[in-house]
Amino acid sequence: MELYIASGNRHKQQEIAEILPEFDIILPEDKNIVFNPEETGNSFFENAFIKAENLYEITGKPALADDSGICVDALDGKPGIFSARFGSENGDKLSDADRNNYLLRKMAGIKNRACRFVCCIVLYGGKNRFISVQETLEGILLEEPRGKNGFGYDPLVFLPELGKSVAELNAEEKNSLSHRGKAVRTLAPALPGFLSETAQT
Repeated sequence: MELYIASGNRHKQQEIAEILPEFDIILPEDKNIVFNPEETGNSFFENAFIKAENLYEITGKPALADDSGICVDALDGKPGIFSARFGSENGDKLSDADRNNYLLRKMAGIKNRACRFVCCIVLYGGKNRFISVQETLEGILLEEPRGKNGFGYDPLVFLPELGKSVAELNAEEKNSLSHRGKAVRTLAPALPGFLSETAQT
């Protein structure tokens, strides 16, 4: 069964495919769909909803979208929904490494390092018909990157209970603990019924 993901991120596609092996996870570009909706929301939910609704309107098929980011307590929850664009100027996105270094500079000398990854998922199947799940992964912001796995801010978030950064987890560990993994697994039981009912409407 096909499941469209409103994203251009291959890392996300791979993570979701590992959690939902019974589904064929499809990105817009896999079907030559130009997909670049403007994320004008003020929350993870609003941005996820915009993306899922937009892809559904293009394909006529149920679409799953996530909006995720890192929220740092000492920065009043920033970068939050702007995580992917944090530190960017003139619309040019920084690389993961440069964005991480930018965040570390912002946090230089600050003792409160509490942070969390947040992921909101929206599964959209038409007007007034959607499911939403939001989950977190709590951690401590490191003072320098650790680990080579994962992507984004993973090397900066330390998990005290494991003694590892998120970028030091293997794929199985990350999928079982991550904000996105928890949200997708919470949603998973509802997927077959939601998709089959949407196909009949």
